[in-house]
Amino acid sequence: MKIAIIGSHGCGKTALAFSLCTELQKRGRRVELVVEMARRSPFPINEATSEAGQLWILHRHIVAELEASVRADAVVCDRSVLDNYAYYCHKFGRRLHLDALIKEWIGTYTLLVKVPLVDEWLIPDGVRSTDRAFQRAIDLLVEDLIVDLAEGRTRILRLESPFDVRHILAALPLDAHTG
Repeated sequence: MKIAIIGSHGCGKTALAFSLCTELQKRGRRVELVVEMARRSPFPINEATSEAGQLWILHRHIVAELEASVRADAVVCDRSVLDNYAYYCHKFGRRLHLDALIKEWIGTYTLLVKVPLVDEWLIPDGVRSTDRAFQRAIDLLVEDLIVDLAEGRTRILRLESPFDVRHILAALPLDAHTG
């Protein structure tokens, strides 16, 4: 089982991912968290990103998911290939070969959980952009990419604020609740 928490930066994905890991562990699952790759990138991120930087983030995320799947029966991802691709598209536009990669990889997720924009989560942390227009642009791109590349390929849950981990647990297939 692999669940990805997706959306723009600064909307509570990381906190939700940690909560989900805890709840799945309580249910007897061996859980591995795939963390956000942008914070580990040796390249500039946010509005100053480069094509090499976005490709590094995208491919490193795929590698991290593969590694986690060997160690756990439940993988929770703080982001997915889809929202990582949204940042690429924002600056460089869509590419057919990357669309194909994303479409194919989307099928490996049991559930994509789209988190809405939440104003109080966008805080200056020295890493993420605090430009709300940039945040909204990424959110819109994520929604567009869900429609174009993900719908019909995996389950999608769009949360509304306030959200909580119980909404995700309720959306999982029945066999996903216990280890």
